[in-house]
Amino acid sequence: MGNRQADIDFTFQLPTTVRALLDVLTPAGWAAEERLGRISYMINDADDMYEWYDNAPDRLDAVLAELDSTANLPYSVALNIYHAQGRTGGMLVFSAQRREVSFLPTINRRRIPDAPKFTDLAWYLHALVPSLLWAGLEGYEAREDPND
Repeated sequence: MGNRQADIDFTFQLPTTVRALLDVLTPAGWAAEERLGRISYMINDADDMYEWYDNAPDRLDAVLAELDSTANLPYSVALNIYHAQGRTGGMLVFSAQRREVSFLPTINRRRIPDAPKFTDLAWYLHALVPSLLWAGLEGYEAREDPND
């Protein structure tokens, strides 16, 4: 199906936290625990190394505290989230200072049934935007690039 990249870039009125977004997304069916029963997260530290980590679900509070720590505010961080009912998920990538957050559908990406080379961005928007309004969502931009 090619090497297409899809993402949704969200902008928030004020800086947000990983915990705040997970808290509003959880009632809508999203979870930090992936299908394999693990939590995956990333911290891009001062060495500009995108280090991915894997942890058990019972360590979620510690993971969220680390991602949201003031020491990590200058760096991008990410948390994989999964929607069990939708059988899909992806990365929430938080930019430094946390007003911009991107979602990349990287786990069992949903496709448009009659146009399978395209990502069903409408499904992801419907599953994410209503909840993110409660966290101060100001706007979003959704796109799919055929050449990535």
